[in-house]
Amino acid sequence: MLLTGAALVILLAGMKAAEELLVPLVFAGFLTVLTAPAVMWLQSRRWPSWLAVSVVLLTVIVVLVGLGTAFGSSVNGFVAAVPRYQDRLNTALGEYTRVLEGYGIAVSADNLRKMVNPGAAMSIAAQLVSQLASLLSDTALIILTLGFSLLEVASIPRKLRRAIGDPQADLSRFSRLVTEVKRYVVMKTYLSVATGLVLGLLLALMGVDFPVLWGLIAFLLNYIPNIGSIVAAVPPVLLALVQFGFGSALAVAAAYVGVNTIIGNIIEPRLLGRKLGLSTLIVFLSLVFWGWLWGPMGMLLSVPLTMIVKILLESSDQFSSVAVLMDQPPVSQRATMTPFPMPVSDVDETPGPR
Repeated sequence: MLLTGAALVILLAGMKAAEELLVPLVFAGFLTVLTAPAVMWLQSRRWPSWLAVSVVLLTVIVVLVGLGTAFGSSVNGFVAAVPRYQDRLNTALGEYTRVLEGYGIAVSADNLRKMVNPGAAMSIAAQLVSQLASLLSDTALIILTLGFSLLEVASIPRKLRRAIGDPQADLSRFSRLVTEVKRYVVMKTYLSVATGLVLGLLLALMGVDFPVLWGLIAFLLNYIPNIGSIVAAVPPVLLALVQFGFGSALAVAAAYVGVNTIIGNIIEPRLLGRKLGLSTLIVFLSLVFWGWLWGPMGMLLSVPLTMIVKILLESSDQFSSVAVLMDQPPVSQRATMTPFPMPVSDVDETPGPR
């Protein structure tokens, strides 16, 4: 156990030190899982491999450049308007302070300004954007890794069997790993795109400034479980408070709650089912761990990375019990299990009144 713990500490220290190299490679792997179905679909239509990969790579570059351009222009416009919004926010907070004092609630305006700080509210989003911008500086590495990975996708099973030395080797564990991760990444991307589009359109209809920016932030932060949607909602709610008042801020908050409830709690479980197989506690701990290790990009990729770790543990005879602890309990057990079952000897089986 001591040797395993020491090796794990050394491994994590190396991953932390090699963040600048590993994060672009992991991001390229994320894009590979996301775009591999398109390449394989084109190859099934008898497209040459080089042509299918070229078309997919060109599409990825166009999408990344388009998102970067839209995001950059929106961020620049928002930064230029921040001083004006800050003045309006201070005025609105002063008015709300006087209203609360009228009801006998003593609130300091300075403390209220510290609690409602748009700059602090956007800190996680800003860190994620800055890390994505740094990733774009490694565009050549990411695109080359993505291209070579897509060229190798179709031949990986054959190469693994050749490496093992058994043409009929069972690759079900590897196939399960790839299938579950691909399913989660692709469906989560579709749901994140839908979340960003719906919220961006709703904010545009409500008249909130910079709806494209808030839609893009909602799309990115939807990958981060538990807290991503909350962080994405704070800036537009505050902006609606500054622009229109308390009623519009409540309407924007209700829109975020409604969209995330419908997509996150109704549509997503139906599409993903119970394939994920991670307990809520493990999802939260993985968010904290990968965020500490690789920053906001680690938070964004926390669930796929944790799924890979869980499936690898399931394939190990020594650590399979750890994978069981990471899994969700079956519904029947959750419904019938009691925290302190009564021993059989304590049950009075004597018929009739005591």
